[in-house]
Amino acid sequence: MTPGSVTVHALDAGHLTLPEAFFVTPLENQTARKTVPSLSFLIQHTDQQTSKTTRILFDLGIRKVLTDYAERIYKHAMTRQPLSGVPDTVESLAAGGLSPDDIDLVILSHLHWDHIGTPADYPQSSFIIGPGAANLINGKKEVKNGSHSHFERGLLDASRTIELRDPAVDAPDVDGLESVSQSLHPRTRQHAKNGFSRTWKPLGPFPHAMDVFGDGSVYVISAPGHLDGHINLLCRKADGRYVYLAGDACHDGRLLSGEKDIATWSDPVYPGVVCCIHADKKAAERTLERIRETKGGFTELGDVEVVFAHDDVWAARAKQDGRYFPGEL
Repeated sequence: MTPGSVTVHALDAGHLTLPEAFFVTPLENQTARKTVPSLSFLIQHTDQQTSKTTRILFDLGIRKVLTDYAERIYKHAMTRQPLSGVPDTVESLAAGGLSPDDIDLVILSHLHWDHIGTPADYPQSSFIIGPGAANLINGKKEVKNGSHSHFERGLLDASRTIELRDPAVDAPDVDGLESVSQSLHPRTRQHAKNGFSRTWKPLGPFPHAMDVFGDGSVYVISAPGHLDGHINLLCRKADGRYVYLAGDACHDGRLLSGEKDIATWSDPVYPGVVCCIHADKKAAERTLERIRETKGGFTELGDVEVVFAHDDVWAARAKQDGRYFPGEL
């Protein structure tokens, strides 16, 4: 079978301002701050046999109405000024003639506040989250690595949400999948039984990749370290080149290049805890090394374009080059 391909389009989904000392080290200026985008991406796949088009959003960015965040999240968000959720993904899709009803799937790289947007804007879509992510929004797990790790209880409609299987599980639990799928909306159940029940397999430097459409066009990559359930996407374009959407596996180009290291800090609110933007710093470093290897063209994937969610340098260039929807990467 001829390998499949997709079109990938950047979407404006708000911006926020990051204190660099919480992300990279060493720094000459410990008070340096920079305003960065919170990128979303539209991925469009057309089935080679049926000609059916499936549209995916990867991340929803920042919520348009900031006061709609839960109190603890809002309090943290206010430390990231200048900050805005305008335009949001709904407006950015409209710029290319699409509406939320055109979106089949929303894949969230993870559940931090600046990636979840407003899920209620997509009432017809199925949501995909990574392994372990559900416990962050159902009250079963707390993360204590800094004030950025607060989560919104009941964020997603459980009947339209698929939590991917833990890669440590070698094969699908067919009985378990069938049991869970009965509680899902029929459209979401179909997604669960098709692309998102596939087995995780190695791909290039990544030990766990899931071939969503079975044609090599879109892979979900397990990208542990930043937060439970952190996942990335690897997308194959029509020219055969890949784009790697890295979410929050990296927050600064100097980390990807190896020029800087991942920062840590202390916070009196969390006494005795070494705070880090990543819940598991060592795992995040391993994930970043795999992405670095991919970007360098040292794998069978060839020279891969890597884009992380808050890549201000990439975003500025992409604007100039017309790569935002309705333009494409």
